[in-house]
Parts: sequence; structure tokens; C-alpha cells
Amino acid sequence: MKIIWRNPLTLIGFIIIISILLLALIAPLIAPYDPNAINVKAILLAPTGQHLMGTDGLGRDVLSRMLYGARISLMVGFVAVGIATVIGILLGAIAGFYRGWLDTFIMRTVDVMLSIPTFFLILAVIAFLNPSIWNIMIVIGLTSWMGVTRLVRAEFLSLRNREFILAAQALGAKDFRLIFRHLLPNSLTPIIVSSILGIASAVLVESGLSFLGLGVQAPQASWGNILTDGKEYIQFAWWLSLFPGLAILLTVLGYNLLGDGLRDAYNPRSNQH
Repeated sequence: MKIIWRNPLTLIGFIIIISILLLALIAPLIAPYDPNAINVKAILLAPTGQHLMGTDGLGRDVLSRMLYGARISLMVGFVAVGIATVIGILLGAIAGFYRGWLDTFIMRTVDVMLSIPTFFLILAVIAFLNPSIWNIMIVIGLTSWMGVTRLVRAEFLSLRNREFILAAQALGAKDFRLIFRHLLPNSLTPIIVSSILGIASAVLVESGLSFLGLGVQAPQASWGNILTDGKEYIQFAWWLSLFPGLAILLTVLGYNLLGDGLRDAYNPRSNQH
């Protein structure tokens, strides 16, 4: 926590993230209306005291949909990054620890995957699947593990010849113990930073897919499909585009500020005076 308090920008990012997480968690308690309740008498009402963020083309309360949409967007980010991180750790650990042909095969696979634009790869896969929230999380996770793999491999390569690893090997420690007891715990800091930055990317990807109609499907609310609804009324219902756009902006900004701050704090070069 001291690292967060030292850097004002990192602290701002942390406050933004915590605030959005809390709002998402207590959404059922504070949402003024049912997010999916249609009210034909309240179609496209501008923000007022009764509807703080106005209503959409079906008379649904935008604030309620924003709060529930936060839960969907953040859940996609956390689960997708979790899948990518697990895959990246396993493959990076194998490549960095065992080297040889396994390392060559894994890293060439990473190179091939990185040569394909990730968003277009996700679009291609989603086009053949049902556009559901679970498919989106899985597809984003399965197409986002390459950076974590390279990071874990680099960390393992830098640690595998350190004295404490050589001592553990001399004492007869097995490969599993060396990887998960000695090498991986000492590589966690850059992995955590990468995961925080990855959540921001996953939220953006989900929002983009939902905006294109390939993401979270109606009536379930996400920031992306609220934006999609808003593009039809953008000339006279500005609130339908403004509020979800700001939510996406603040969320991505918060995770990037926190991730950059932690990365700088744990970088030895940035701490040299």
C-alpha cells in the first residue's frame, strides 16, 4: 500500500478502480430501477431527478443499466485475464525452465499468434460461436496469453541460475518444487502488473465486441451494448453515448494508472537516484 500512496497518479487509479468495483458489487442495492424494465411512457427522457442518467429508446433507466453493466464488463475483464494468465504462466514456465525444443516450439507459437491482430482474431472466432458472455470471456482469454508467456519465460531465464535455485537443485528439489515454490513466487510482481494492465485491455475488447453486436446480448446490459443503443439517437440523446463512454474511459484509465505505477515502483532502474 505504501507504493500506492507515494505516487499521486497511482493513487488516483487505485481510487477509480475501487470505486467502480464497489458500485458493481452493490448494484442490486443502489440501482433505482430494474435494468431491463421497459417503460413506454419514459422513452428517451433526458437526465433528471427521477432518472439521473436519463432513459434509453425502450424507456429503461440508464443509471441502473450502467451499474449492472459494470458487473458484466468487469467480470469479463477478470475472467478473461485469469484464463490468459494461467495459460501464460504454464507455458512461460515450461519454456523458461526446460529450454530446448519445448522453448523453441512455444516461443515460435507465440510469434505466430502475435503476428495476427488480436481483435480481428477474436472477431473471427466469435463469428463462428454463439455471442454469449461466457464465449467472449473464453475467447479473449485464449487469445491474450502471449504477453504473459514471454514475461514469465524471461523471468525464469533470469532466475534459474541464481544461487538459491542452484542450492535447491543441489539439495535434490524436484522440478515441480523448483518452479512453483522458488521460481514462480519470485516472478509474481511483473505478472501481477501485466494482469492489471490486461484487465483494461479486456474491458476495451468486450466493449468493442458488444458495440459491434458480437458481445453481450440484449437485454443483458454491458457498457458496450449501451453505447450501441446510443448511436441510433446520438443527435438528440447524448446521454446514451456519454455515460458508458466515460465509464469505459475511467475504468481503462484507472487500471493503466495503477499498472504503470506499480511497474515503475518495482523497476529497480526507476528507483535509482
